[in-house]
This record gives sequence, structure tokens and C-alpha cells, in this order.
Amino acid sequence: MHDNNNEPRSFWQHDYGVYVPNTRLTEDLKVDVAVIGGGFTGLNTAWQFKRDNPGARVLVLEAALIGFGASGRNAGFSTKLFGLEPELVVLRWGRQRMIEAHRYLEKAVAYTREVIDSHGIDCDYRHAGLLRVSYAPRQLARLGKTLELYESLGLAADMRWCSAQQLREGHDSPRLLGGIHETETGYLDPCKQVRGLKMLAASVGVRIHEATPVLDIARGDTAIVLRTPHARVTADKLVIATNAYARQIPGTRTLRQRQFPLWTYQVVTEPLGDALWQSIGWKGREAFGDNRQMLHYFRPTVDGRIVMGGGDVRAYTGSAMVEQPSPATWAHCEAHLKWIYPQLRDVRIAYRWGGPVSVNADMVPEISFIDDERLIYAGGCFGHGVALSHLNGRTIADLLQGRRSELTDFWIVNRKAIPMPGATLSCWAGRTARHALRVWDWWEERGVKG
Repeated sequence: MHDNNNEPRSFWQHDYGVYVPNTRLTEDLKVDVAVIGGGFTGLNTAWQFKRDNPGARVLVLEAALIGFGASGRNAGFSTKLFGLEPELVVLRWGRQRMIEAHRYLEKAVAYTREVIDSHGIDCDYRHAGLLRVSYAPRQLARLGKTLELYESLGLAADMRWCSAQQLREGHDSPRLLGGIHETETGYLDPCKQVRGLKMLAASVGVRIHEATPVLDIARGDTAIVLRTPHARVTADKLVIATNAYARQIPGTRTLRQRQFPLWTYQVVTEPLGDALWQSIGWKGREAFGDNRQMLHYFRPTVDGRIVMGGGDVRAYTGSAMVEQPSPATWAHCEAHLKWIYPQLRDVRIAYRWGGPVSVNADMVPEISFIDDERLIYAGGCFGHGVALSHLNGRTIADLLQGRRSELTDFWIVNRKAIPMPGATLSCWAGRTARHALRVWDWWEERGVKG
């Protein structure tokens, strides 16, 4: 492993090794369902729809290669996090919808695990739980109120409060003042997972083409026509499963207003070795994150590294397909990791990367018809999309068939979304919000962290 600096791949993509993508599409096709985007959402949708309808013609088009986007770049947390903080969801949408969202995410985590176990996907899944920790008294008080909210909603069955002493029994760090331990979550290798889903979809007859960007979408009265560099696709129905990359898809103004990509960044250490792991504790090898406004998140890998990310986001108006390096954010991640664990002061950062997450004005995910029921869009995962996008694929497969189910009745389906402003205004708003959140963190942590 080398220090990649700005190589436009994630650690997971690099560590995967040799990967041979499918060929680009070079012949005109007529299909029942076309899916743009070969990530978790798109592949789950195609796989589930094809399993329900073995005779259907189902096509997935991926502009780059399977695992290029968020499904191959994220930290691999399969959790019940939904949108932003639960307090904001309750404030915007009410208590009952927060309960329904949490129940949907419970199903999503269980569904993702079942898919992995039932089909033997080798994605290094561990159902190890999640810690949410605080570094400062004000953060700790706020996190305590979050747990009280979960308890008042009846959603805290797998959550328990951990004191500083209890945390330090499992983590030898002087920085952790307390937190919430949540058991029913896990983490995985996202690149192995998405390529495992590719094999599942292909095994039931889904046709998958990589290196095939969609250049134009034309909707007629009887069909939707997609133009690619070397062929045309005529489809009865279309799913746009590109999430943070949706602004790269040509189409209606409505689609371009659904979400905006914000870049987040991660680093991974070299393998620590047994002695260092023993020195920092982390006995349960659970994932953990903090409850800062500009949160950080941490998890182990199967070969003994630590993946760490967050701490800042960046808004860019250019193409989400082009790597946007942020050396300052990578340096911040390294410094913060070693602040939590001074034992790691001499550990080398082996890999650095970034990727866009999908945010929207409503602050929660959505699955919606665009103009009519022939075109379905999914997005707005806010960086919490691993489990969510898996179950969303099942939900979209139901919608494609006109099937009403418990999943399609979920309130994020075809809700009336607030449109995002234009790219320039979104970028300005993002920077303003970023500055405000950084000030909030500084205020809570003053006297704790220099």
C-alpha cells in the first residue's frame, strides 16, 4: 500500500485488486426497465424486479464502473441513521414520521444483512454495533437529550448509555466523555458489496453495461429513449439511481433540482499490528462516530487498519465525476484520529480519498416519480445510504410493478419535495451552513480541543 495523495480511487477500490468491468453498450436495445446507476440502489432495484419478473428485459447502465461512486467510496456503515439528527427530523416532519423512518431503517439493516448472508456475498460484514461519543460536556448533554428522544419515541430498544468509565473499558482514550451504544448495526466493505450485488443481478439475467454514460433522455408518449455514446435504449420505465451524481444526468429541470452533492473525505491507516490494537483497546471493534455538527466517523478493517472520515464537507459546482482533493481535510482527519488515540502518533496514513454525498432541501431521503410514473428517482441519503439504498431497491421494484406494499407506503415515497436552488446559490448556502456548524463545534469544544 502506498500513500496515494490524490489518486481518484477509494481505499476499497484500490484494495479490491484487479477488476474487469463489463463492456460498454454498443447496440440499440428495447427493454422493459432501464436503470441508470450501478450502485447499491440501482443494482438492488434491477435484481429484485428481475426476480419478480423473470421474463422482463432489465438493463443497468453505469457511466464509469461498478463501485466507482458512493457505493465504492463510503465508509460501509449499515446503520439506522436517517437524514440529519433525529431532533431535526422530528422538528420538520413530526414524531410519528420519525418513528416510521426508524422502523424502515431497522428493516433496511436487517434486509442488507439477510442479502449478504443468504447469498454469500464476501463483503467482510460485521454486525458489531455503533457508538456515538462526545468529547465535551455540552456535547454530552446534547447527546443525552438525543437518547431521551429515542426513548420517548419507543426507539431505544438496542441503545444504552455509556459513561466515560464504561467507554474507557473498551477504548483507551482520554477524550471520550460518554455516549450511546447501539447494537443492531454493522459495517462492510462497500466495494466488495456492490460488486457482489452486480453478480447477483447478472445471475438472474439483468444486463449490465459499464463505461456507458447517458447523454440524453427523451420521453415520448409510449416510451423513454436514452442516448448513449454508441447506442440508443428504448425503455417502458426508467429508474435514475445516481444519488449524488444525479446532476450529471441530462433531463428535466425538476430532476436537477432534487439534490446537491457535497464532498466528504476519508483516510485509512496502515495496519496497526496486535500491539497497537491492544494499546488503544477498541475491544468490540464496533464502528463509532461523534455527535459534533461536523461529525467524524471511525471503523476497523479486516486487515487491522482504521478508516476515519468526516470533520468537514466541501461544495463544488463542477462535475461530481471528477475527484475534488482536500489536503486540509485529510490533514484534519489524521490529526483528529491521533488526538483521540495519542498511541497512534507514529502511525502512517496509507490512503486518502473523497466522494460526494447527496443532500436536499428537505433534509431526508426521497423516492419519487418525476412528472409521471414511468420515471422514478431516488436520492438524498445524506451519507447514510448503505442500508437505506439496499431496501430502497426493493421499494422501487414494488413501485415499478404498481404494487402497493408496506414499503411503498413509507412517507418518503413520492412526497412533495422542496426544490434545491441553483448550483451557485446551493454552493453559497452550503458554505454558510458549513461555517455556522464549525462555529457551533468550536463553541462546544472550546477548552477541550485547541
